[in-house]
Amino acid sequence: MEQSNTDRTDGQKVLSPDEAAAFTEFKRERREAEALLTLKKLIADASRRETDKALLKKICAFAMKSHAGGVLVSPVHAAAARKLLFGSGVRVVCIVGGNGETLPSVKKYEAKRAAKAGAEEIRLIPCYSALISGNLTYLKKEIKKVKRAARGCAVVLSLEDHSLGEEDVALGTRAACESGIGGVCVRGETALLLVATEVGAGKITVECSCVENAEQLRTLQGLGALHLVSPCPEKIAEELFASLAAERPL
Repeated sequence: MEQSNTDRTDGQKVLSPDEAAAFTEFKRERREAEALLTLKKLIADASRRETDKALLKKICAFAMKSHAGGVLVSPVHAAAARKLLFGSGVRVVCIVGGNGETLPSVKKYEAKRAAKAGAEEIRLIPCYSALISGNLTYLKKEIKKVKRAARGCAVVLSLEDHSLGEEDVALGTRAACESGIGGVCVRGETALLLVATEVGAGKITVECSCVENAEQLRTLQGLGALHLVSPCPEKIAEELFASLAAERPL
């Protein structure tokens, strides 16, 4: 008897050409949906010193088009970013704290102004001298004051400075947990992410910055990073969708 195009004597199923094409399209659509979901966790970094009005507008336009999770800005661009992103669902994430060594009263004022300007999340730069010296009491006091001043904005503690090592990240994460804020952000390095995740123990979220390509993004996301901050979000988007185009039919 002639064997059909869908059944084999060894019991394995053989797809017909139409079934194979449909299955390939299903896989492509699933990968595309995964890429779009990944982009929703991406925060476009517009906080660099070279960001002017034109660059801010470009980054915000990309964030809206790709449905990114947010745009990171310095205080001087918070109001403009809120205006550009209004109604899009893309959050304005505003850095507060300067170089970290400003007084808590100054950081409180910055947080209030950022919230008033439309920020939905505050990225707090802690007092690095207190962090490196192990002064947990000072860190918690500073964080709590900013949290109260943030008027309901989410507060994430920035532990991204290149001077910080694993012990500093562990202490900062502990301070964040004990202060009742939402999360911490560490450099996009596996070791630092794992430290923050372990110390946080599910009590806070962990974000990663300095993400430069899609491979790094996927790795960090797979290890539990909730949001990923990148100075080159368009490049990452291109790499994500290039992987779709590279797929071959069965």
